[in-house]
Amino acid sequence: MAREYKLTSKPPQSGSSGIDYQAELNEQQHEAVTSPPGHALVIAGAGSGKTRTLTYRVAFLLDQQVEAKNILLLTFTNKASREMLERVKELIPQDTSELWGGTFHSICNRILRRHADEIGFTRSFSILDSDDQKSMMRELVKNADVDTKNRRFPKADVLLTIFSLAQNTSSSIEKIIQESYDYFNEWLDQIVGLQRAYEKKKLETNSMDFDDLLILTLKLLREDADLRSLYQRKFRYVLVDEYQDTNAIQCALIDQLVGESNSLMVVGDDAQSIYSWRGADMQNILNFHARYPDALVFKIETNYRSSPEILELSNAAIRANTEQIPKELSAFREIGSMAPAVIPVSDPRAQSNFVAQRIEELIGEGLEMSEIAVLYRAHYQSMEVQMEFTARDLPFQITSGLRFFEQAHVKDVAAFIRFVVNRRDEISFKRMVGMLPGIGAVSAQKLWQAWLNLPVAQHDDPPLSFSEYLLELKVPKKAASQWEQLCYTLDELVTRDGYQSPYDMIYSISEGVYDDYMRDSFDNYEQRKQDIQQLMQYAQSYTEVDEFLGQLALMSSVDGQPNGKNKQAKQDEESITLSTIHQAKGLEWKAVFIIWLADGMFPNQRVMETDDWQQFEEERRLFYVALTRAKDQLYLCYPMTNPRSYTGEYVVNPSRFFEDVPPELLEEWQVQGSTEW
Repeated sequence: MAREYKLTSKPPQSGSSGIDYQAELNEQQHEAVTSPPGHALVIAGAGSGKTRTLTYRVAFLLDQQVEAKNILLLTFTNKASREMLERVKELIPQDTSELWGGTFHSICNRILRRHADEIGFTRSFSILDSDDQKSMMRELVKNADVDTKNRRFPKADVLLTIFSLAQNTSSSIEKIIQESYDYFNEWLDQIVGLQRAYEKKKLETNSMDFDDLLILTLKLLREDADLRSLYQRKFRYVLVDEYQDTNAIQCALIDQLVGESNSLMVVGDDAQSIYSWRGADMQNILNFHARYPDALVFKIETNYRSSPEILELSNAAIRANTEQIPKELSAFREIGSMAPAVIPVSDPRAQSNFVAQRIEELIGEGLEMSEIAVLYRAHYQSMEVQMEFTARDLPFQITSGLRFFEQAHVKDVAAFIRFVVNRRDEISFKRMVGMLPGIGAVSAQKLWQAWLNLPVAQHDDPPLSFSEYLLELKVPKKAASQWEQLCYTLDELVTRDGYQSPYDMIYSISEGVYDDYMRDSFDNYEQRKQDIQQLMQYAQSYTEVDEFLGQLALMSSVDGQPNGKNKQAKQDEESITLSTIHQAKGLEWKAVFIIWLADGMFPNQRVMETDDWQQFEEERRLFYVALTRAKDQLYLCYPMTNPRSYTGEYVVNPSRFFEDVPPELLEEWQVQGSTEW
């Protein structure tokens, strides 16, 4: 019979925070933050202090002698995770370096870097971004027996979207095509075949895409009981942000990590679930009790952002939805200076004129441009506003601009590092050699095949000298000198102990070959050179090249704020924000203009034609998100005619969302005057 031995509780640490949680939090926040271990669903309304609640929950757990290494914080952006962890460090003196916090993708990347060899990959696998995926897919289509000349075949990015949607919703390719791409039915067999070829190619090249990070981690946890037990023992307390945005895979991952005994707190707002088009399933939050019957439910309904007038309108707007967790946000603030304004104007030109002129007036009254936003349902709806702002010399930024880590020159430099780390990375190899004169797609393919035939290409450890092998390969005469320099540059990236630091790697690549390439290839050489210098500064915070490459890929496609917040903040101080509502979620401004609030524009025409009530309710949630971005002033605009209508019907009906709210909650403005540019 085994002897029983009981561990005693640790004495309180001298570094306890001393936080007065009751004083720092409102009653609803305090109840959630200090709740006992177990399962909990926190419904945090817009502007109610969701981040504060999660941050203080982490601090509270640490104050209760929970070790940082036993806490897992899952978010949807690195920015959110970074902000929360920084706030925790400010609140509590304990060392939090062992706490795992990050996006689903980054956490799964960390797990796979430890266990990828158990599923046929090596731990130095590459992460494919969207351009890499398209390049691989185009090659697969080219090599497949598909007649793309006589009949329309879906392009690479469409195929990848189909594959991704199938994975993230745990659906078959057949179902996705039937429901969303029925015009590709004739290609169903070929598409299914390409999906299999794509999976095979990724394994051959030791590469994963972003969906694989989640899918393969889930596969590991489901199939390996010992591994699952290892991480369940490690993560005794799991916290999840924006739970309403989780898809089927993310929800299953959470279940696997929590198991039967771990504590789980999920925070979210079903009223802000607006991403079903990319696989998010609101049923995860609506049916949380079905997964965890013993879960406690906390509602945080005090809004600290918006004026009471804006909040009353927002509550009325979302109340019309039938599928939701009932809640009623109350305003912490006192009565504001104006009621939400509805502005019907004659046409799109008058709409843009009004927006621009009113913004000029607000700026004249002392409102900073960074506190003003123009929101819209679809990006093309901003065209007239962009033209008017340009004519009036009003500075603006569009949030859908190219991200720092997606720029060609940044990806070029990353290709050198990725190839050195993963010698089976075909995409990076071809991108790298494709920079040389005289080397096109055919030559790059020949070089790749020649490289694969060398035994060193299959080794997981890097060779001390790449040039010893690569200089034996035949290249076009015009590329000979640059090829030699490229080979010697690759030699500089490795040491006898492994790899140079990411910072030193980028320096060697730039000085060895890439600075000359930029000078000869781009007309904005100085600007691109500064970008590479900025990349080097970013790399200084990393000592391990695998971690650097993982974050580089994740930041290019998962986050929306790549190069830190300082550069973006500087832009915000100097310009007005133009944004789609989807991209504006989580942000706030003192004055918000919502434009094109007309049937067919918002709500979207496609949704209106489908007569799908669930899709329409998501459109209403999107409207709710737009309303709740405003702090002080809210302007709801729509043109009464649309000369650009493709149907020839110039008369525009106001958005049917107006029918959901009592008229007395709005103040109508009558706009008069010229609509000339």
